[in-house]
Amino acid sequence: MRRALSLAARAEAAGEVPVGALVVLEGRIVGEGWNQPVGSHDPTAHAEVLALRAAGAALGRYRLGGATLYVTLEPCPMCATAMVHARVARLVFGAWDPRQGAAGSAFDLTHARALNHSLDAFGGVLAEECGVQLKAFFARRRE
Repeated sequence: MRRALSLAARAEAAGEVPVGALVVLEGRIVGEGWNQPVGSHDPTAHAEVLALRAAGAALGRYRLGGATLYVTLEPCPMCATAMVHARVARLVFGAWDPRQGAAGSAFDLTHARALNHSLDAFGGVLAEECGVQLKAFFARRRE
């Protein structure tokens, strides 16, 4: 999660919402990402999607069975569904997102019966640090 926080700082330095993500498989990082939708003009360029894309490219496949995705903020519905389609085994996230979170807060797409895969989801890992980073970013934007 500390690596995800440093990736989130990269997003923040670029003026993006500070969210960072990485995919780990068999003890090694196979993909990383940080929020880039504003700079890339791509609404799908969330940290999780970019980490999944990088992992898929590194491994030469889009199915990521056995992988764990770490992210600083509870995934939105788009990102949670991408994890389901990639067959990610585990999701570990920091701060909860009560408005858009799709791993148990507003929705739970990690265990949706309508989808063809479910994944273990663990929230609240370094939640305070992740939340402080996000809250500070939005406080500066409001100034």
